[in-house]
Amino acid sequence: MGNSYAGQLRTTRFEEVLHSSIEASLRSNTVVPRPVFSQLYLEAENHPTSQNAGRTENEEDEEEDGSESNSPPILYQMKTPPEGSCTTDGFCQAGKDLRLGSMATDSLEVPPGFLLVGAKSPSIPDHILVCAVDRRFIPDERGHNALLGFAGNCMGCGEKGFRYFTEFSHHINLKLTTQPKKQKHLKHYLLRNAQGQLVKGPLICWKGIDNRVRQTGPVGFTGANGGEDHLNGPHPTETHTASGHSALSTANCTDPVGPLHLPENPHALTNGNHCPPSQQALQQPGVASHGRPSVIGTITNAGPPKKRHKGWSPESSKANDAAAKAVSTATTGPRSDNGVPVSVSQGSPPTLASGESVTVPENLVQTCKLQPVIFKGHGNLPVLCGNTAEVQVSALLQACYRNSQALPRVYEQYGAAPIQPLSTEMQILLTVYYLVQLGSHQMPLMEDLEQIFMRSWRESHLTEIRQYQQTRPQIPPQLPGLAQPLTPSQLPWLARLAASSCGDGVLVLDTAASLADGLRVTFQRLVDGKLAQTNYVVIICMGKSQDIESCVVVTGKHQTRALAESMLSPGDNLKAISYEVYSGMTTELRAYFNSLGPDGDMESLLEKASAESSGHFSLSSSQESVGDSPKPTCSEYHAEWHEIRAIQLAVARKLLSHVCAIADSSTQNLDLGSFDKVEFLICVPPSEVTFQQIILHLWNSGVLHELGLDQECLSLKQVEQYVVKLDQDAVEKIDSLIQKSKMNPYTLYILVHDHAHWDLSSAHYSGGGGSREGLVDSLLNCRQIRDAPNILTLHVTSFPFALQTQYTRVSPYNEIHWPSTFNNDVDLYNEKTKYFGISELLDSTHTGAGLPLLRFDSSFENMAAAVEDRFPKLHSAVIRTHILLQHYSVALMVASGQSHLQKHTSVETLEIVQCLLSSAQRCPSNHGHMVLLRVPSPALALVTQQRLTHVRDKLGLQNQFEVVLGNPTSALSLGKHFLDQLKVWLKVQDPDWTPRTYLELEALPCILILTGMEPLGESLPRSLKYCDLRVISSAFLQRTPLEQELGLAAYLVKAGARDPHDPRDPRAATTGSDLSESDPEKLCSTDNEEEEVVVDVNSDLPGLDPSPPPASQHSQSDGSILDPEKPQPPPQLPPDPRDPTRAAPAATTDPSTAQRRPSKSTSSGSSSTRASTLRQRCSWARNRSRPPVVLLPRAAYEVLTALDASGLPKSTSLLPHAAVEWASSFRPLLSKIMTCTEQSLYYRQWTVPRPNHMDSSNRAEGRADNFHPRRLLLSGPPQVGKTGAYLQFLGILSRMLIRLMQVDIYDEEDINCSDKLPLVQYHQAGVTWPSTDILRSMSFDYTIHDPKYEGISLIYSTEHTPAEEGNPRRQEDVYLRRRTSRIKLSKYAAYNTYHHCEQCHQYMGFNPRYQLYESTLHTFTFSHLLLGEEIQLYFIIPKSKEHHFAFSQPGGQLESLRLPLASDWNPDCIKSPIFTPTTGRHEHGLFNLYHAMDGAAHLHILVIKEYEMAVYKKYWPNHIMLVLPTTFNGAGIGAAHFLIKELSYHNLELERSRRVEHGSRAQDVWPFIILADDSCVMWNALDVDPKSGSKGTERNVSLKQVLQHMESSADITQYGLCGLRKWSSRYGNQTGRHREPFSRGHLHDFLLLNVDLTQNVQYNQNRFTCDDVDFNLRAHSAGLLVCRFNNFSVMKKQITIGGYRTFIVKTKMTDVPTTVQPSQYICAPDSKHTFLSTPAQLLLEKYLQHTSHKLFPLSAHCYSHPVLSVDCYLNLGPEVTVCFVSSRPHSINLSTTDLLFGGLLLYFCDSFVTPGFLKKFHFLQGATLCVICPNRSSLRQTVVRLELEDEWRFRLSDEFQTANAKEDQPLFFLTGKHI
Repeated sequence: MGNSYAGQLRTTRFEEVLHSSIEASLRSNTVVPRPVFSQLYLEAENHPTSQNAGRTENEEDEEEDGSESNSPPILYQMKTPPEGSCTTDGFCQAGKDLRLGSMATDSLEVPPGFLLVGAKSPSIPDHILVCAVDRRFIPDERGHNALLGFAGNCMGCGEKGFRYFTEFSHHINLKLTTQPKKQKHLKHYLLRNAQGQLVKGPLICWKGIDNRVRQTGPVGFTGANGGEDHLNGPHPTETHTASGHSALSTANCTDPVGPLHLPENPHALTNGNHCPPSQQALQQPGVASHGRPSVIGTITNAGPPKKRHKGWSPESSKANDAAAKAVSTATTGPRSDNGVPVSVSQGSPPTLASGESVTVPENLVQTCKLQPVIFKGHGNLPVLCGNTAEVQVSALLQACYRNSQALPRVYEQYGAAPIQPLSTEMQILLTVYYLVQLGSHQMPLMEDLEQIFMRSWRESHLTEIRQYQQTRPQIPPQLPGLAQPLTPSQLPWLARLAASSCGDGVLVLDTAASLADGLRVTFQRLVDGKLAQTNYVVIICMGKSQDIESCVVVTGKHQTRALAESMLSPGDNLKAISYEVYSGMTTELRAYFNSLGPDGDMESLLEKASAESSGHFSLSSSQESVGDSPKPTCSEYHAEWHEIRAIQLAVARKLLSHVCAIADSSTQNLDLGSFDKVEFLICVPPSEVTFQQIILHLWNSGVLHELGLDQECLSLKQVEQYVVKLDQDAVEKIDSLIQKSKMNPYTLYILVHDHAHWDLSSAHYSGGGGSREGLVDSLLNCRQIRDAPNILTLHVTSFPFALQTQYTRVSPYNEIHWPSTFNNDVDLYNEKTKYFGISELLDSTHTGAGLPLLRFDSSFENMAAAVEDRFPKLHSAVIRTHILLQHYSVALMVASGQSHLQKHTSVETLEIVQCLLSSAQRCPSNHGHMVLLRVPSPALALVTQQRLTHVRDKLGLQNQFEVVLGNPTSALSLGKHFLDQLKVWLKVQDPDWTPRTYLELEALPCILILTGMEPLGESLPRSLKYCDLRVISSAFLQRTPLEQELGLAAYLVKAGARDPHDPRDPRAATTGSDLSESDPEKLCSTDNEEEEVVVDVNSDLPGLDPSPPPASQHSQSDGSILDPEKPQPPPQLPPDPRDPTRAAPAATTDPSTAQRRPSKSTSSGSSSTRASTLRQRCSWARNRSRPPVVLLPRAAYEVLTALDASGLPKSTSLLPHAAVEWASSFRPLLSKIMTCTEQSLYYRQWTVPRPNHMDSSNRAEGRADNFHPRRLLLSGPPQVGKTGAYLQFLGILSRMLIRLMQVDIYDEEDINCSDKLPLVQYHQAGVTWPSTDILRSMSFDYTIHDPKYEGISLIYSTEHTPAEEGNPRRQEDVYLRRRTSRIKLSKYAAYNTYHHCEQCHQYMGFNPRYQLYESTLHTFTFSHLLLGEEIQLYFIIPKSKEHHFAFSQPGGQLESLRLPLASDWNPDCIKSPIFTPTTGRHEHGLFNLYHAMDGAAHLHILVIKEYEMAVYKKYWPNHIMLVLPTTFNGAGIGAAHFLIKELSYHNLELERSRRVEHGSRAQDVWPFIILADDSCVMWNALDVDPKSGSKGTERNVSLKQVLQHMESSADITQYGLCGLRKWSSRYGNQTGRHREPFSRGHLHDFLLLNVDLTQNVQYNQNRFTCDDVDFNLRAHSAGLLVCRFNNFSVMKKQITIGGYRTFIVKTKMTDVPTTVQPSQYICAPDSKHTFLSTPAQLLLEKYLQHTSHKLFPLSAHCYSHPVLSVDCYLNLGPEVTVCFVSSRPHSINLSTTDLLFGGLLLYFCDSFVTPGFLKKFHFLQGATLCVICPNRSSLRQTVVRLELEDEWRFRLSDEFQTANAKEDQPLFFLTGKHI
């Protein structure tokens, strides 16, 4: 009795389970008792099959007696009561009265958490004993969540703490002879009524509803199979399976308590506290009789019944067999709701006296022309015997009653007396009210009735609900003002009063003594013909237990037929129809229709019409007879099904973004970075047309080319490997996909499940046996697909409701809904189209601007009702199809000249036929319209095709239109004439070509007969003009089947420009038109423009005056909708379509026009020209932008057009699908303003799958959800373009994966290269390492060649000659325009944080198998003279990286970073620590070097700013972080380089000291570090032939190989700086020194830095730009050896996010980015200038970069007169050349003897710069001097110390400062002119 969630820990104390286990083991006769620990976990429930499904309460009581399924009942010896205790029945052993009648008015104290329940004693069956039981041991309304064991109190004597029910049963004197069990003897909840009295409440549902009857077939009537019982035994078989409409419909008002929540354990079951009693069925073969088909299989059961606990013996089966013989053998066996014949075991329930049975009269159907349906109500229905095959019994109403009594759990929290449900009397009275208001043709819907119950309950208990919200009383107080409850004595006359308002429609029988008497009276009245005008008989009586009993007998002919057909599943309906068609049962029907002609013989009339037609010729035949004359052609034809629209691309991108979201989530369920290819398989329903349709779309989409699969698919036949029909042949393809996914782990497989709402059957429930049901579940939900990390499943559907349940496999975050194309009438995607779907069809019924597009045919419905009364044994689909055939046949004959037959067809059918015949005549190429006939039964569809083809051929119209049978199981077949036409239109050259899809029938005049149980995703062409759904079944009223049929008419309406040839705007369907603006003369002049009448929703009708016409002038079609009962005049005589000279006036479909026209063949002269123009124009072209007209059955029409309380169509409140059911009757309505996402959440909360649903097994096991991580759901309206969207998604996904495998690499040629340099070969070709001697002999190349510095100042060099044209581009422009190439990542690439492969999970610190990496924070302090204070840095060191550091003790103070010895060598280790300064690139920085290092051990340290510490730590938890001090948060790259270098040198000194202590020499410690940019992605090596010296290919190598090669160089410690070449794809085409394997010059981005040799050369900590150029120049001038390895290159990825370039100039006042000109970066000291919050050094550098050509005018564009820059390099812009010199002694400088400088730049001059040093250089007269100092004082001191006033002239106005506030320490500079 526990929960059904397997594996979930129960919420109970261990002691309680232990007690229960001990008690069970003591009672059990098994050897091994059940382990106590297994009881702590829930067990999965076993759903019984339908063979042991129905059992009565009596049998449940009996089965509890037996402890084993095959053992006799165990006799129980009652314990002797204590001496002196009371043993009176109804009293406890303390002598206190426990009977309900005695305690009803007592004030009882119920402890919190306890419920009052009623116990039954076998010795006093008429009394109930009051008990208090802990609610944890009582099941909820679904029979779940009850703990094992017992805890109860005696409400008589007050004794508490009974832990065992055995002990408690002794105390209350139950006096049992069998084992005491709470499930058997605790029967009822006890409730307080409105008067405060304790009364008997609903039964306790001990048996979970999952253990009740399960239906094996699809859901039937109004959503429920569970209503039908054919009985031939003394007791009816109850198969109560709540389905579709047996669940409660949405209430009209919200719950006053607030939003209702689901139960803690929401099961997909019926609602209610009590599950109906049922009996075990013994199966026997059924005998077909009375013309009923025996196509439904029978089930025999010769063995013992499969019951859990129930004992069985041969004697029991013999007794059952003997009882069965008493039943009449001349009738068909009883049938359960799924149509399976069953028989019922005999046995009298104790509540029914023996012999209380009702005999069904013989020949009931033949006499009454109907098969009555009995709805069970309250009480026990008497046993039916006799002719039970002609009576059906349904439990739908009974289930509805019980659901309405199941109060929501939210009201049970208020104590032992919850709010009362509706009383039995009120339920019956409301039922009568509901039946009275039903129309004569309407069918009762249980959902409507439940909604009425809910509304009544909420209104009657609103005050109580509010009272419970405010207080929590133990006993409900007497609330004044409440209406008095309805009494049993008031019910009969109130029910009769209600029924009197509808005449004889509803009859209330309240005089019968019992239900049996009432049924006898009803049957007798039926036989006597007294109920001919009565649709429902409500029987009310008082049972022997003084409880009201009731039932409803349906006696209306239309209602009984509809109910009977709804009780069969859709599949069984088709079987029954096929049986009637092929068994000859329709012979009488065909004969009847054949006799409806004027002469009594329709066939003879057809023969006569055929003879007359032989004298005429059709348009097509006349054209064919002219052989030599050229045929006119239509220039307006073009097919549009290949177009890709903007909204489809938008949806494809949405799909892609959801896939990326899955990959980016922390669950790591999809590693997009590991895939390099996309493959797919599209699964479609088993429809040949749908299959070929997807292939056609796929072939024309270009997706195969994008995925690189086009070479494998050179024909449509080869494309079939990527599409599979979900039939038995699909198993092989799915298995192949699974195997390929295992063999190709780097290929992402997309499994597209199109039309995903088809076949939701569970593989476990279907039972196999070759059945196709459950195939989808077994294939797409198998473990191999679910667990494959490289298979992504995409469900695509127009009706996702059944996939949005509580057990759905798709996360709500993985749903993609089709977006709306319009917002406030604005076309969001500029498509000039508007989708015309179901809502627009429904809106057309309310506009009133013209004939609605959605209609029903009243003439057809009236004829169907009459014929159905005449043939009660035939299926309604058979009758309606033959009527439809009759109407079409007669309409064709009328159109052929037999006008006297028009009264035998309907106006709608005649309109369709005339449009079909006349449309092709107006086009020179015979383009026409399509008419869709939806005939679900394949057998009837074949009859329809044969009959229509026969009539067409007889009338000589075989070349006018084609009749096409659209069967899902077969390909299309067309006649040669129409096939040749299509080839010409589509320009097909293949002689063997045939159309495979309906789309290829575009503009072909035809009648398409679409068959099959449901549409399977077939798309229809734009030439579809009429969608005739008059034959579809209205019995299965669920949302999905209804909307799926309407979806056939969905249409994309073109909103193009106004056509001058059309009298009205073709956009009228979209934008509407004003009637007053139309020209009536134009409209009247159209020549039979019947499409003008029916197509446009908002357009005016042709032939109507501008003023509204009188009611009598409305068209007959309009009248059929406005007033179905009004007699209608016959239409005007139609023309003969075979003769093109005969005019066809619009009056054929518009009588109002006929009344105004004097003649059908004449028109005004002013309109004749216009009419002839229209006749020459293609009718198909004019109407392809107009949606089709839809004809529906009346029942479906009324459901669709009715509105619920929320203003939505009533269809939205229906059960969404037959495979699901409502989770609770207490649910809100769908809101009109709900989005698709909110609607999905609604269904996810309020629906649960049935046991036969494939998601029913997807129950959460200890988790809040059980979503599949790689499963997406795309939903959108039908025919909107979902196929094109997901095909585009496949293409852009492939491009994205390729893009993920590729990166944009800077691919630029070196700049400033000179071809005039002599080609001197310093190193031998193919030399591996550089030679220090050779390098020293090479001159240093001062010129900068890195393309990223294209916009900076040139460095003067005697060996460089600049280009004459110069380069005017600025650095910012260069940065934005730099050239890149897309390169595929190699296996040695560096990655950012988005890379997740299994190999580097541990390296990244994200492996879920490992504990999250813990890190420790350590300080490292050292002093530096330049900074004048101690520097304190912070190291964040993960535990896994602590071995790289030396500590004073384990976990103690950080001492140093361990460095290896120069002599150490390890092939799997890199000796140099790698430092990567970074900012703003925590996601995009390439810090994952695992693959780049090829797994080699290395030390990588990220240098970050303090404010970014947390975010970098989050994304890179296993990396060492070096955190810069807070003062450097606003510093540039120079500060990071400065601190890295100084820290490294200080650490080198510490390591030398530590190594010396261990016996090593100080100089042996490895002195190198690596400074790497955070965008270095790959490294390459250039292969050179050592003999010829010719360069080979450049291949990608690992960073490990590059570094080990450089570290292995001879005399490596003599190099101050080593680096790599920047990669360029055109490196081999360059000349000069770049061919040298090694060179001396500037190094950037990736440096091997000797911190020992560069001790006295520091990076400038103030610099923001060009700090590496400045450092290179000072290192060279200091005599250090700088070497570049040209055979190695580094690739830099373009990262546009973050980096040290992203400094924004903003004002200090607003602190927001503003446009500030570079001239405003400086100002005069002490001025009132707007200060900036940008660092002073950055302002100075930016100012000099942009304005130096004005500051140094003599050096601008003058390479020979550069600006002399002492001890530093500053970028003065591309116009100015800089000559760098060092003031240090013994420094290496260029010879400047003969050089005249155009300016002098002194930046932070130190003591090495002296007046004597400056006097060595010569300047042009008027040259500019710029002295830069940190403050005004040092500026003046510098001028005086250097004696600058001797040669330079200064003015007071020449002193400036950066535009910083004083507290921001601005920089000052002074300018002057050379004298």
